[in-house]
Amino acid sequence: MPTLHVRNVPEELYAQLQRVAEKENRSLTAEVIALLEDAISQRQLRQSAGEILQRVRRRSQKVRLPKDWVDSVELIREDRRR
Repeated sequence: MPTLHVRNVPEELYAQLQRVAEKENRSLTAEVIALLEDAISQRQLRQSAGEILQRVRRRSQKVRLPKDWVDSVELIREDRRR
C-alpha cells in the first residue's frame, strides 16, 4: 500500500485532526484517510451536479418556442378564475 507523507501541517490543523480522530475512535492515519475519501466523494458529486446543470442549460437553449406560445401557468390561472 502506498504511503503519503504530508509536510508543514499547521499545528492547529494537526491538533484538530487528533481531536476528530479521538472523537471517532480512529487513529490519526485512519481519520485522515476517511477525510480524504469524503472530500474526494464530495468533489465528485459537485462535479456530477455541475455537469448535469450544464447539460440542462444546453438543452434549454436549444428549445425554441413559437411566438404565439402561451405560458401554461397563465392558462391554469385563467382556468381557476372561471
